[in-house]
Amino acid sequence: MAAYSPFTTHNSSFILNNSMTPERYQRLTSVLNKRQPDLTVVLENVFDPHNVSAVMRTCDAVGVQDVFILNNRIPPHKKWGYRSSSTAAEWLTIHQFTDVNECFDELRKRYKKIYATHLSEDAKDVYNLDMTGSIALIFGNETFGVSDEIRNLADGDFIIPQVGIIKSLNISVAVAITLYEAYRQKKLTGHYDEVQMADEEIVRLKKEWGIDL
Repeated sequence: MAAYSPFTTHNSSFILNNSMTPERYQRLTSVLNKRQPDLTVVLENVFDPHNVSAVMRTCDAVGVQDVFILNNRIPPHKKWGYRSSSTAAEWLTIHQFTDVNECFDELRKRYKKIYATHLSEDAKDVYNLDMTGSIALIFGNETFGVSDEIRNLADGDFIIPQVGIIKSLNISVAVAITLYEAYRQKKLTGHYDEVQMADEEIVRLKKEWGIDL
């Protein structure tokens, strides 16, 4: 697809062999059936690959399949963190972009709302942000946060409430808190009780995961 950069990553290197046990087949099928295609994370110029890797683990844990990585001020990532964490990337579809407009064009095609983490006067508390619908959540650089350029393209800001002095969380912690609130909301509305993915996407992932038996 033209909107993707050359860095889009697919799972083809992780295809399993035909010796898969029935138990593993059932487990992978169950995981796939709970994927949430209307929820994604966007990482803007997140520098530390270990942070990226930790985010991916949380994405996999709550059923996020697609992860967007925008690096227009730092080089594109070529690998992710420690091996124990980076294995999560093998189960995700990772879209890397170096152009802001191309990234947002693709996000707008897929998601109805786009929110960025930023402490502003009109920012929504994450617990008051409706994440039951189609939504993309943007997290920014470890030092500078989400850029003004990206915030201007988003539909609004959200914050994680804090009562401490520093008013800052590690990005992987912030993503985990936010995604588990999304998980809570979606679970209450039954999103995990029925298959959410389109049939053609399920077919593609089954092939890449080696479960199209």
